[in-house]
Amino acid sequence: MISVKDTIEFKDSGLENETLLALYKAMLTPRMIEEKMLILLRQGKISKWFSGIGQEAISVGVTKALTKDEYILPMHRNLGVFTTREIPLYRLFAQWQGKESGFTNGRDRSFHFGTQEFNIVGMISHLGPQLGVADGIALANLLKDNKEVCAVFTGEGGTSEGDFHEALNVAAVWDLPVLFCIENNGYGLSTPTSEQYRCEHLADRGKGYGMEAHIIDGNNILEVYTKVNALAESMRENPRPVLLEFKTFRMRGHEEASGTKYVPKDLMDAWAVKDPIENYKAHLFEKGVLTEAEDDHIRLLIKAEIEANLQKAFEESPIEVNLSKELTDVYQDSLYQEVNHNDNVEEIRLVDAISESLKQSMERHDDLVIMGQDIAEYGGVFKITEGFVEAFGKERVRNTPICESAIVSAAMGLSINGMKAVMEMQFADFVSSGFNPIVNYLAKSHYRWGQAADVVVRMPCGAGVGAGPFHSQTNEAWFTKTPGLKVVYPAFPYDAKGLLATAINDPNPVLFFEHKALYRSVRQEVPVDYYTLPLGKAARLKEGSDITIISYGAGVHWALETLDNNQDISADLIDLRTLCPLDTEAIYASVRKTGKCIILQEDSLFGGIASDLSAMIMENCFEALDAPVKRVASIETPIPFASQLEAQYLPKARFESELKGLLAY
Repeated sequence: MISVKDTIEFKDSGLENETLLALYKAMLTPRMIEEKMLILLRQGKISKWFSGIGQEAISVGVTKALTKDEYILPMHRNLGVFTTREIPLYRLFAQWQGKESGFTNGRDRSFHFGTQEFNIVGMISHLGPQLGVADGIALANLLKDNKEVCAVFTGEGGTSEGDFHEALNVAAVWDLPVLFCIENNGYGLSTPTSEQYRCEHLADRGKGYGMEAHIIDGNNILEVYTKVNALAESMRENPRPVLLEFKTFRMRGHEEASGTKYVPKDLMDAWAVKDPIENYKAHLFEKGVLTEAEDDHIRLLIKAEIEANLQKAFEESPIEVNLSKELTDVYQDSLYQEVNHNDNVEEIRLVDAISESLKQSMERHDDLVIMGQDIAEYGGVFKITEGFVEAFGKERVRNTPICESAIVSAAMGLSINGMKAVMEMQFADFVSSGFNPIVNYLAKSHYRWGQAADVVVRMPCGAGVGAGPFHSQTNEAWFTKTPGLKVVYPAFPYDAKGLLATAINDPNPVLFFEHKALYRSVRQEVPVDYYTLPLGKAARLKEGSDITIISYGAGVHWALETLDNNQDISADLIDLRTLCPLDTEAIYASVRKTGKCIILQEDSLFGGIASDLSAMIMENCFEALDAPVKRVASIETPIPFASQLEAQYLPKARFESELKGLLAY
């Protein structure tokens, strides 16, 4: 358990009286708001509350030390960040009541929101990803050379998450100007620090990352403000990360429903004596900066402001249900920018097409950064970015440590700070280590608070190369399930080049699947210059009347081979190209024409996209069907290594018989 000193020592800060009073008012405002919220909670007028009572000095001191243009990433006990940034109180109150004047259109609660207007990026409940997001924001600051820092908050409980360690390591390796602020308040919900970590001070962890670290009395507003202010000024001129451990205490429950019965009474009493506001008020009285009458007047003004803004929020009508708005707000509006190519073509492989598209997009977008393991001088394990460092420099072509979660989050931070990001998963299988920020941060940000995630995650995937269970998955179904993500899966060089260019232009998060077995086995004439292709448009590769074949990726080539070997089969062959958005119009039109449909996917059968396609066709084309929709997929095992086992796993060899069986139905 963190130790408790009896008193707070306020040293002469050299600050002017105006600043001393401003710090006091800034702490008092969130305290008085919280006291009012606790009353409203008991009255059932708000649904939940995470109290920061006793921790106001940290939020206020850090926020006051940063400029209003510098990003802050707070958590749910950092009301003082929001009030010190002077967000209109009625908007905060409306947010907590789920009303339209809030920041999430009633879609999220409490402090789970961000606002570009005030340069605040709110948390998600998974805590850790925001640390990596701060890395990305700071990286953008470095690349812009704007002399800005950013600050990100976490609790001592959050420091046990892998994202914390990944983010600190990345920040240290890249010399990112991030203030990592740990509010060590004694408990992670009910778990005391003695059961959370073994080091004496969390600040000591900074040494392991080669990072400057400091311990600060989190209840002493003068110490917080002056030290953070000095550090921020230094970091603007000498960019580097700094780890700050603020020693403080949580005077109320994790949230109000949990209570504090698990806290020893003597410990609670000891920390109550160290109340940051009462101690600082006594200090101001002693210095003659504040009088009782002046304090009463300040409190009356704050109370009046709270009451007036509460009234405004209460009077606002409840949010109106609008189905169309709900659905359209999942994605940011994306105006497709059609760029046509000329007739100058060359025959290239799929791997070359992807490399060309990336390179031409880097030339077209000065704010585009590529990140991934071994992608710089080495050129990536598939050599797609070979020569990119020489062309664009190491600032924009960045090798990363092995930490997928932090880099996905950093890509999001780049987007928040006005840049574009492409991240290469070395293998699509490794995305599981970055799954959380993709499905919970990137996918949900626009729906939650209107923030685009201008990120493309490249996904080298697929079997057929004898790579075994951890380098062969085609895991697109993990993401087609998640609203807010776009999923692209080309089968040919021409499509790959144009679709990747469009994906990079799109302000929404895109998972771009690239089949490894096709990288160097498929060749095609591809335009030399830059061009785009629209997402959500399937390609009809063969036209026929007997049956509709739907596939994507390697499955398209298996289907083509099967049709070449069976010239008597008259089939529509549809290459989906993009799985989300999906070209349902092309699918339904073909099935209504042919009356039969077979869907071929490389992924294992259960829970794959073929299942949803089958259900959609049954629901929308039932009257036109002359047979059940057939799905053909890999068997229900992990992907084996040995070639004969891998061949048995994949559906390629079974497709022809399944196709003929359906035709004969």
